[in-house]
Amino acid sequence: MSNVVVNDDDEVELFLRDFLFEKPTINSPNLKLIDSLISWGRDPSMECFKRRILIFFLVVAVINGEPIVPALCFFGDSVLDAGNNNHVATFLRADFLPYGRDFVDHKPTGRFCNGKLAADYTSEYLGFDTYPPAYLSRPENQTLLLTGANFASAGSGYYEGTALIYQAISLRRQLSYYKDWQKRVVGMIGREKANEIFSTGIHILSAGSSDFLQNYYVNPFLNRIYSASQFSDILMTSYITFVEGLYDVGVRRFGVITLPPIGCLPAAITFFNLGSNNCMQQLNDDALTFNKKLNDTSQNLVVRFPDLKIVVFGIYDTLLTMINTPGARGFCESRKGCCGTGTLETSILCNEISVGTCPNATGYVFWDGFHPSDTANQLLAQSLLRQGIPLIS
Repeated sequence: MSNVVVNDDDEVELFLRDFLFEKPTINSPNLKLIDSLISWGRDPSMECFKRRILIFFLVVAVINGEPIVPALCFFGDSVLDAGNNNHVATFLRADFLPYGRDFVDHKPTGRFCNGKLAADYTSEYLGFDTYPPAYLSRPENQTLLLTGANFASAGSGYYEGTALIYQAISLRRQLSYYKDWQKRVVGMIGREKANEIFSTGIHILSAGSSDFLQNYYVNPFLNRIYSASQFSDILMTSYITFVEGLYDVGVRRFGVITLPPIGCLPAAITFFNLGSNNCMQQLNDDALTFNKKLNDTSQNLVVRFPDLKIVVFGIYDTLLTMINTPGARGFCESRKGCCGTGTLETSILCNEISVGTCPNATGYVFWDGFHPSDTANQLLAQSLLRQGIPLIS
């Protein structure tokens, strides 16, 4: 093996791109990873130290051709649900067309999207050649579980009552399934190797939107008793309990996704801002309040558990930019979704006979009334990748 000495970032980029031309067998997920990280690494605002860490992982990704982390596990709601609700008695499902029409095999999988979720793109960028399977799908090839699993469930949230209303899988139950997954991994490869996967694998949670949009704002038993800020405090208690539960079973690398600008989701505009096509600012303000509490709570958890790495993935600004300036990111529509009228439809209301569904969702920020399109998810995943470097360093 030849020794390679690289003196600056421009030489690193040239070296890597030349190396890629000489190594056509490198898989496409790693190519996507490299392109994304190079773009980030050339950002002049990045600290020199971070740039050097970036260079290290670029070289590792290219030479090894293996995932950068041993496993990926996802928890939360419909933003990450890869099909668990297909196996639950709930009406919040997406296992029918037009959901999945732009996915790998053009078939519905239970993902609330026309194609891939941000979780799928994240998996690709980190070098995985398969997506973490929905845990309740019980994949025939059990070895797939060695690289992680997806426990998310549409309609779930931090608040236990939210999952109860929609008969979704609560975070408490998702944690229980995760412990079951750990037992299965231990059974396949033994305790020592399994513990390494649990501690160095990345675990990502996305929740909260259902708690507000599908519970708090429409539930007088909550919104007449608690302010939105007080309700956020209740959700933080659940968040702490969930992270503690993961920590107790060996998890040491954890990411949590903030709320998006929920007042700009097409269905939220339809429900709460009648007669207007503008974002509902109060809802967005509530999301910002929640996100600040999420950041503060996460910092406190790191103080309590110094060996726990937590990254708070901020997607609020990323999605808001797509919504406010769609043309800058190649979109043509950001106020309504592609499915049906685009103002309300989701789940069973977004179906093959929904009138008005667009023929090409590429130019839409939203696929349905609540969820980003495949194209938007790809951009969100790139943002997650940039923010998540501390979890892989």
